[in-house]
Amino acid sequence: MRRFNRAVLAAVTLSTGLSVLSAVPAQAYGAQRPLGIENCTADACHFDVPPGTYDVRVLLGGEAASSTSVTGETRRALLPETAAPAGERVARSFTVNVRTPEGEPTGPEGTPGLDLLLGGSAPALADIKVTPARHARQIFLVGDSTVCDQPGDPYSGWGQQLPQYLRKGVSVANYADSGESTVTYLADSRLWATVQPRIRPGDLVLIQLAHNDKTTDEATYRANLEALVAGVREKGGEPVLVTPIVRRWFNADGTLNNGTALLVNGLGVDHPAVIRSVAAAQDVPLIDLTARTKALVESLGVEASKALYLYNEKRDNTHTSVHGATVYANLVREELVAQHLVPEGKVRVG
Repeated sequence: MRRFNRAVLAAVTLSTGLSVLSAVPAQAYGAQRPLGIENCTADACHFDVPPGTYDVRVLLGGEAASSTSVTGETRRALLPETAAPAGERVARSFTVNVRTPEGEPTGPEGTPGLDLLLGGSAPALADIKVTPARHARQIFLVGDSTVCDQPGDPYSGWGQQLPQYLRKGVSVANYADSGESTVTYLADSRLWATVQPRIRPGDLVLIQLAHNDKTTDEATYRANLEALVAGVREKGGEPVLVTPIVRRWFNADGTLNNGTALLVNGLGVDHPAVIRSVAAAQDVPLIDLTARTKALVESLGVEASKALYLYNEKRDNTHTSVHGATVYANLVREELVAQHLVPEGKVRVG
């Protein structure tokens, strides 16, 4: 395996015209040593590691002022853009979940191992270390296309943007999947039957399923939510019910007070209301994302709120843009902290 001295490590600065480093296959973890920058090119890193949870420590900066972000796997935002003054180094750490399939559970397998991409206005990576996470807490996400790791631009689920708000020691295992309802999520062996055995005591499981329960009657919908809650608790995890993000569907008076926006299905089932009721009855923490996104979209108004969704690109008032998913992920972050579901020290403020 190639080794780099400290001077070379400090010189891997993407904002200059430096030549690309040759990626070197990662050594097996049996050697019990961190994997490092020898596995990186000028704008990406690949680590040949098995599925699992890994701590990543990056040292950012170069001779010139820099600004670096990190994404990984299927377009997951892992580290927000971070500035480093000229000649200085800034250390940041995060924990990442590596799995197969690496994105949506019913999607393609993706690339084995851990893949990271460097972005930002002037990216610069001086060093990196990847080690197995020993005591990480997982936040599992059970949801639909508004939550999932969307494979292609311009789409993004809020769960795809959530990892950037978390520090080392907490990772996001996003098992949301496009097109799923409570009925299909429970029935598909690639979904709930795969997620539940992975839950460990102390893990959080955020559940947001509603958009595709268009033909689910209220009794079935309620029973399905209760089954998911019970399944999480059976494994010692902590369930958190999340009401769905609103659809951007305005009334003439500028409000979203209609069934389309507020996820009332064709049978008259008010999904957010049922979720709130189940949360209260089962003594489950509730993140009322319907109320929070409704207030935000209405405050922005008809024109400004388009940027949250894919209206301009796709005339889509349901799915979010990267910007919208990031804003909505921040709302979830705020609720996790406010309800003491994640310690404040494990959440990245900015």
